[in-house]
Order: sequence, then structure tokens, then C-alpha cells
Amino acid sequence: MPKLLEGRVAVVTGAGRGLGRGHAMLMATQGAKVVVNDVGGATDGVGVSRSPADEVVEEIGKAGGVAVANYDSVSTPEGADNIIKAALDSFGQLDIMVNNAGILRDRMVFNMGDEEWDLVMKVHLYGTFYCTRVASRLMRGQRYGRIINTSSISGLGNMGQANYSAAKEAIVGFTRTAARDLARYGVTCNAIRPGAATRMTMTDDLYEARKRSMGQEEADEWRRTAMARTPEDVSPIVAYLASEQAAKFNGCIFEVRGDFIGMYADPPRLGVTMRTQNGRWTPEELNELMPRMVAGSLREIPTSAEQLLAPDAKGWVLSGGELKEVEAFLP
Repeated sequence: MPKLLEGRVAVVTGAGRGLGRGHAMLMATQGAKVVVNDVGGATDGVGVSRSPADEVVEEIGKAGGVAVANYDSVSTPEGADNIIKAALDSFGQLDIMVNNAGILRDRMVFNMGDEEWDLVMKVHLYGTFYCTRVASRLMRGQRYGRIINTSSISGLGNMGQANYSAAKEAIVGFTRTAARDLARYGVTCNAIRPGAATRMTMTDDLYEARKRSMGQEEADEWRRTAMARTPEDVSPIVAYLASEQAAKFNGCIFEVRGDFIGMYADPPRLGVTMRTQNGRWTPEELNELMPRMVAGSLREIPTSAEQLLAPDAKGWVLSGGELKEVEAFLP
């Protein structure tokens, strides 16, 4: 059976560990030549090391694949230029761009400093933009390309992660617009919200924060469940979206964790609407009508996965080679 990515060249940022490593390893087994980019820093972005990227390149080579390492930071235009240049210098082309690099600087919004905000934005949002900008210029010229961005369920709101949440949800909007900009050139752009146990998602600080907000028992259950979801569970959909066969998926946002894959509705459906025959609402009218017409339908800030599902959401289960439609279910 032909490999999905045979003859393609991919760049994966933040590929020295966790999700990025899983993506790079799997795409190499599917025939892609891979640029493994990683600065080798800690989860907060401090420090540099060539070892993480070099180790992944070595693993790919031992498995019969082809890869080269790159150590530039995605957070500057110059770094992005060098990352793409590594693909061209080594393999002469670029077909797949996976924006995965990220750091954390968690802090409650009232305690967050300018540097903590700026650094997270630079790596996640600016890095995604810088690399996509350079990659898309090449892909536009060759009339083919696949871009996969990394968002997060935290973009829907997560305590202590105002910087990270803002960057990750901005990536969703960026993805949808880039998809529209590039569609006519045979280039697709999609995003994933991955759920997996990595050094960024399983920190002691995050566990302690959940313990304070949820209690010991629920925090322990969260950790047990999360630890069972590995980066390798997420990588298959990235490899598929990177393939020629995924041409019909463009501007899509996927949630991926364990054995679960869900695609978000786009655009989101309005839950409640009101219209006035007077041409424009007045504050007095809204003050009178909002409690009666809307308040009963308002949702509180979601605190569980159940609250994120639309009431008419559909689901499918693959069992024994047969795909069956079922009622909505949770990841």
C-alpha cells in the first residue's frame, strides 16, 4: 500500500518532544522527509539545546526515514525564514507545514506581566503566522501545500492561562482566514485542539491548580485520564491532513484526544436571536426584554465537556470496520 506522504517534505516546529515528536516520527514513516525544528528550551521557553531535535532525527534515521534538525526559534521572522530554508537546502521543496511549537507562562490575569504575555504570544501566535507566511509563499507558487496549526481546548477558556488561551483561540481565527486566502492555490490550512499527556499539559503547577479548584479526588481522576492519552494518539490526523487525500478539508478545526476525533461546526450556530421592528434596539428595550427572552437560554461559563456539545451534535463510532452514527458523545 502506498505511503500517504511519499515524496513530500514536511516541517514540524517544536518537534523535539511531545506532540511535535509524534508528528515528525509518524510522517517520516509515511514517507515524508522531515525538518525537525526545536530550540530545546524548557516549557517556559528558557534555555536552548540541540539534543531534543538531534535525538528525533536519529530515531527517524534508525527507523529508515529521512530527517534533518533545525534549532531556530519560530518567534522571529528571521527564525521562520531559516526553518523553511532548512527544508529547501536539504530537500529542495516544502509541501507540509506543521505549526506546533509552544511554551507556557501561566499566571492569573491580575498577576500576569507584560513579558509573560508577550513571550507566549510570540511563540504561539506570531510563530504560527511567521512560519505560515513563508511556507504559504512557496506553496502558492507550486499550487500545492498543507498547513496544520495547533490550537487548544484552553482557547475556550482555562483558569490561569489568559495569554495561552488568547493565542490559541487567535490561531483558530487565523486558520480559517488563511484557509480562505490559500484555497484557490491548492493549499489547505486546518487546526487541531489536541489532548495528550505532554510536559506542557502535565505540570505539577497545573495539577495543583486543578486540585485547588476541583478537589483532590477529581484532580487525581483528571490526571489518570489525561496520562492515558498520548501524543501518538493525536499524530494520525495530522499525517492525514498533511496528505493529498485531505484536499476537501480546509479551514476545519478538530478536537483530538485518545480514540476521539471531533470536528467543530463552522460557523458556530447562534443559540438565541432577537429582532426589533424599530430599526435599532434601545438600552431600555433590552433592559426589559433580555431577562424574558434570553436569560433562560444563557449558559454559564462551561465547566465540563458536556456543556461544549451542541444539543443536536452527531457522533460516529468505528467498530469492526463499520462506521455507525450514534447520539453525541464526549471525548
